Amino acid sequence: MNPDIIVVGAGLAGLTAARRLSAAGRRVRVLEARERVGGRTHTLRLPHTGLSVDVGGQWVGPNQPHVMALIHELGLEVYPTYDEGQNLALIGGKVLRYRGLIPPLPPLVLADYALLSRRFEALARTIPLDAPWTAPDAATLDAQTFDTWILKNARRPQTRALMRLYAGAVFSAAPAEMSLLHALTYTAHGGGINGHTLTRGYALQDRVLGGAGSISQRLADDLEDVQLNSPVIRVEQNGTGVTLHTPDGQHRAEHAIFAVPPTLLSGLPFDPPLPPRRAQLQQRLPMGAVIKFMAVYDRPFWRDAGLSGMAISDTGPVTVTFDNSPPQGRPGVLLGFIEGAEARTLMDADEDGRRTAALGSLAQLFGDEALTPLETVQRDWTAEPFSGGCYGALFGPGVWTGYGEALRAPVGRIHWAGAETARVWMNYMDGAIESGERVAAELLGGLG
Repeated sequence: MNPDIIVVGAGLAGLTAARRLSAAGRRVRVLEARERVGGRTHTLRLPHTGLSVDVGGQWVGPNQPHVMALIHELGLEVYPTYDEGQNLALIGGKVLRYRGLIPPLPPLVLADYALLSRRFEALARTIPLDAPWTAPDAATLDAQTFDTWILKNARRPQTRALMRLYAGAVFSAAPAEMSLLHALTYTAHGGGINGHTLTRGYALQDRVLGGAGSISQRLADDLEDVQLNSPVIRVEQNGTGVTLHTPDGQHRAEHAIFAVPPTLLSGLPFDPPLPPRRAQLQQRLPMGAVIKFMAVYDRPFWRDAGLSGMAISDTGPVTVTFDNSPPQGRPGVLLGFIEGAEARTLMDADEDGRRTAALGSLAQLFGDEALTPLETVQRDWTAEPFSGGCYGALFGPGVWTGYGEALRAPVGRIHWAGAETARVWMNYMDGAIESGERVAAELLGGLG
């Protein structure tokens, strides 16, 4: 029997939509191109230590209601990110120890950064989260890059470096790769800079016990029809339904939901073709570039030195680090992010080359003990063909104002979900879940 609705993509967005629709009595089939569920979340068990680690998305926070509610609904638990002790900052070749968000830079730099960040966040508060193209001065904000604005408004080079580190850590891209309107929109989704970058009370507060991948696995376990290794290669629709073609056959339903990054759809044949605005939008949303690297040690040795494991660096290739140890504290795990231009520099290197470069960065921050881990793991998300990169799509100048209206608008019987379409917490797990709930409600409202 044909399903009522087919969901393409077994990440958090697609599985959430499928679960809500199934609970409402609809027959739902999920098609996933990968051999696993989870999308941009993926929990691995390491071969040497047996430790489970998240090589994809991992953090949730109390200011993210959709993911926290779903975790509770599924019977999962969270535990706090370790953040006790001092942080490190490698700025201008010098390692600084500090507490809080901003390293102890010269007073004129701190004053400049305070003024710049207040001005940036004031602009962000003017952006409607679900329709950035309607913001006051949207055309002006969207006509320039984030970097153009930084260069114009930051008086000190160290201030510019801090804002560029923020862009790398939050967007996995350089500020020159996105419009100012996009940077403001994304920042507004988290309630400001702190919402994206701090732990206690914010988006980085907690991790999921057993790994973030367990959310998707629990969702999939509740569904009757999830088909893996089933990439969609052609889409047809008419007045009565949608036909999705995969290498193994055809799947017919009354409606289809695509819950994948929009850029992955730009080469997918649609019959009839998508409306020009939607098709052009998909061509204009490249993904960020990030390599996630973890080094596992017998114990978290940095804690002995009074360090939290959190660090920022303007040197690279690792520009941001965290203590990613399990809740019991052993073994010790240092997590390093290689983002934006740094990721592009290493994306053609082999695993040994990336490992050597990443461990060298960790040693600059935490000492030579960081050079001898028990094991390491890395995930280059730019090499994932069914993601195209991480953390999410980048809206360059002119994209929000020229094409934003097509982001969530259904095309006939085809509907759009995914973290890029979220009305809150865009490109986060919370946003992915919100988008799945939105599109399920959209369909249930239309179907009655």
